[in-house]
Amino acid sequence: MAGGPHDSDPLALDPETVRELGYRTVDLLVERLQREEPPIRRASPAEMRERLHGPPPDRPQPFDEILAGLDRDVLPFASRDGHPRFFGFVPFAGTWPGALGDLIASACNLYTGSWMESAGPSQVELEVLDWFKDWIGFPPEAAGTLVSGGSAGNLTALACARENVAGPMKDDLVLYVSDQAHSSVARAARLLGFRPEQVRVLPSDESFRLPPATLAAAMDADEARGLRPFAVVAQGGATNTGAVDPLDELADLCRERGAWLHVDAAYGGFAALADRGLLRGIERADSVTLDPHKWLYQPFECGCVLVRNGQALRHAFEMHPDYLHDARTVDEEVNFSDLGLQLTRSARALKLWVSLRYFGLDAFRETIRRTLDLAGAAAGRVERSQTLELMAPPSLGVVCFRRRDLDDEGNAGIAAALERSGTGLVSTTRLHGRFALRICVLNHQSTEADVEQVLAFLETAEPEPGREPERERHPAIVSSWPGLPEADVSSLRALPLFAGLEPDQAARVAAQAAVREAAAGEPVIEQWSLGSEFFVILEGTASVSVDAQPARELGPGDFFGELRALEWGGGYAYPRLASVQATSPLRLLVFPEGSLQELVERYPSVAAAIREAVAERLA
Repeated sequence: MAGGPHDSDPLALDPETVRELGYRTVDLLVERLQREEPPIRRASPAEMRERLHGPPPDRPQPFDEILAGLDRDVLPFASRDGHPRFFGFVPFAGTWPGALGDLIASACNLYTGSWMESAGPSQVELEVLDWFKDWIGFPPEAAGTLVSGGSAGNLTALACARENVAGPMKDDLVLYVSDQAHSSVARAARLLGFRPEQVRVLPSDESFRLPPATLAAAMDADEARGLRPFAVVAQGGATNTGAVDPLDELADLCRERGAWLHVDAAYGGFAALADRGLLRGIERADSVTLDPHKWLYQPFECGCVLVRNGQALRHAFEMHPDYLHDARTVDEEVNFSDLGLQLTRSARALKLWVSLRYFGLDAFRETIRRTLDLAGAAAGRVERSQTLELMAPPSLGVVCFRRRDLDDEGNAGIAAALERSGTGLVSTTRLHGRFALRICVLNHQSTEADVEQVLAFLETAEPEPGREPERERHPAIVSSWPGLPEADVSSLRALPLFAGLEPDQAARVAAQAAVREAAAGEPVIEQWSLGSEFFVILEGTASVSVDAQPARELGPGDFFGELRALEWGGGYAYPRLASVQATSPLRLLVFPEGSLQELVERYPSVAAAIREAVAERLA
């Protein structure tokens, strides 16, 4: 930047120009941060292409024009992270000192892959990681690394677990996750080579926590098959509901079975600053994911993974190619490239170090406690409402609810109306198959008045028409089986599940199914088995049992197997959560793996019936 003369370096700037451009940029940012704007402003791809499409200029442009273009055509079309009524997803309200830390790291172009090239920034990262270890109760010998976010943290932790527990990928390894686990866990499992039959998606309880008894039963079934319980991913604040799994009990079970316990605390981990009891047992995990760009108010990107046995993290990732011979560590030096996926990595710790020192830790503790109190007030407001109802116990700043007088489409419609009004933003989710509105109170600028304004709007708003609830991600690939004869289409439409189909739709559905018969007393599916077929009873009766206890009776028109057949994410699904046995000669319509996903996607009447069954049976 301040090297040779300008005529020999076309990218050089003199110090005064650097200072001037910096002042102009800061002026723009300060003005934007004070501006009154809605929490989100959308735009179509066509509009954005109209505003921004074109080749780069061959000649320089005035910096004022560049800033004006950003201010007009780019920055308005994004989430407004600091808006006090941004309650959707996980709010991401940063702080200015943190942003300045990022500016310093970027302007100096700091590299933190090796100690040789970054002793100062590396020591800052070690200091920050020591703070984190202390906050969650990890021992001094634990190790960690700052990563881009929770997704990278979960991938890093599971790669470390596999390398240290089992080495290379093996066919007998089984990973256990709750149905409330973040989608990044499915993505990590897929990237690490876990096939669908190697991941057990286990149902959460009525509080959306993973019951240790359910995990133990699944492990027992797998061990009886000669499989190896390898790792468990527990929630330290689920994104859906804020729920915290019973970490102490899960730690006991994992220690007994020799399984690795990873706690995904990307959302909720820093609640430990307010009260470590909110995450009781997290200190016993083998690894933990944290996200400072959530409840520690840092700019994107800033995630963290901590591993109790520091040598395990190094063992999983350390490599010494010849071209890095000069950067090998000596004595107590730490190369962060030996502790994770990245060789080239920025100085993410600088923003943490700057902002935590500037505000002091008490300011962050106070802010986290205040947002927890606001979420508690929101939950109380919903409970007192004549129109709204809670859908889950509130936890760690997350409150899930809905309007009693509206169906799923109507509830989606009032969320859309809120966004359209510019008043605020909430997001939506499904909890055991039931549609819910979701408020996440995390923004340090939010007040009780902001919460009240959003809830009051949702209580009385007219739904925006034509808003369908979001569909499931990662639809499975539909396989083909021999179909029913054409003459059976009318019989298919006589079944309650398919009564709403038109004849051509029924024919398409029938072409995906096969007919199977079972004798009285014959088991059709067994609990904890892994088949993915979906069944509809044409004739006969069957009994359902859970943990060998009778649960319900089924007859003509009833269906079962929908929980296993519906994908959780990334190709992974529940195991069979119940056993079904024929109690009379049984004639079944059988849909192969993947078919149910298509039925739910294509036919709203089928989707509604399936969702109702999921909500009832998971509960």
